[in-house]
Amino acid sequence: MSVGDVELRQLVPHVLSVLVRRGADFATAEDAVQEALTRAVAVWKVELPSDPQAWLITVAWRVFIDLTRSDTARRSRETRFGHEPKTGVVPNVDDTLHLYFLCAHTELSPSSAVALTLRAVGGLSTRQIAQAYLVPEATMAQRISRAKRVVRQSGFDSGGDLRTVMRVLYLIFNEGYSGDIDLAAEAIRLTRQLATSAKHSEVDGLVALMLLHHARRSSRTRPDGRIVPLADQNRSQWDAGLIAEGVSILQAALARDQVGEYQAQASIAALHADASCFEDTDWVQIVEWYDELRRFADTPIVRLNRSVAVGQVDGPLAGLAALAEIDENIPRRDAVAAYLHERNGDLELAARLYAAAARNAPNVAERDHQTRQAARLNQLPRGP
Repeated sequence: MSVGDVELRQLVPHVLSVLVRRGADFATAEDAVQEALTRAVAVWKVELPSDPQAWLITVAWRVFIDLTRSDTARRSRETRFGHEPKTGVVPNVDDTLHLYFLCAHTELSPSSAVALTLRAVGGLSTRQIAQAYLVPEATMAQRISRAKRVVRQSGFDSGGDLRTVMRVLYLIFNEGYSGDIDLAAEAIRLTRQLATSAKHSEVDGLVALMLLHHARRSSRTRPDGRIVPLADQNRSQWDAGLIAEGVSILQAALARDQVGEYQAQASIAALHADASCFEDTDWVQIVEWYDELRRFADTPIVRLNRSVAVGQVDGPLAGLAALAEIDENIPRRDAVAAYLHERNGDLELAARLYAAAARNAPNVAERDHQTRQAARLNQLPRGP
């Protein structure tokens, strides 16, 4: 199954929920649905069934029965699961949201919750998820297997809260675009589904935030993979349609006067998207939104980003003063300090900080970017 098989994967949550409602345990039902998807890819190339959802439910149910049979428990299991549902007779109940909560169980690590969500709700194979995370398939299989054991032991009525679900989806989005699965696009698709079910301002804010960030995707890197800073991005490459949709969703969410973390982040992204060039950015409002965001998530990364915005409004020294409140060991702090010192004319110190940022970079692309920044400053002539 490829990334383009969105219509097929959209059937997964409903098919899985039907099996679970009929008494199947989550882990075995999920395996059965995956096997049904694999068969669908092969069979549907020859002939598409008149009712694809009913076809998947029927096949997945048969696979589930096969998986649950054993010599010692054949009779009791066949008594419990032996009657096959009639084609097309499926209650019109949307359990997608319930599945999100189940996959975002509080006992799961964030990475395991993300992987389980992609497989059980997103319909991706273990191989595809492993490639997206750049880990061996066996490693991902073990991670998903452990996650399913936790869910099996907890039961279908246990799971995480809405904020946990949103966090999982945001983590999926922030994984970016590695491997042959576009995790950012997959996160947007899943979050749209959640927004439809949840009817919650913060979920709408998360959708808006993803769309506004995703709109800048094509301008964030050069063809050779080099990072392009926001100030240097070609804004004509930004997706105006995604920006308009994101802003519209955000405005509707803000109108409910239930502002939260994701709406605040989306508001900052919208202000960046609204500026025709970097110099026209409304940095005053951005600082105000960062102050609002700190009420909900006063994290180091929020403080780092706020210090950059303060530096744009009140000058680099003010930005450095705001940066001084942040622990020196926080990732990317050196990069922000280097940028502010460069703007203040402290080129030698800025070059050293860019080099330090490169040594501590979380990925190759960022390491190379910070290395080039240091080299650029080191090549500039110094004063007497």
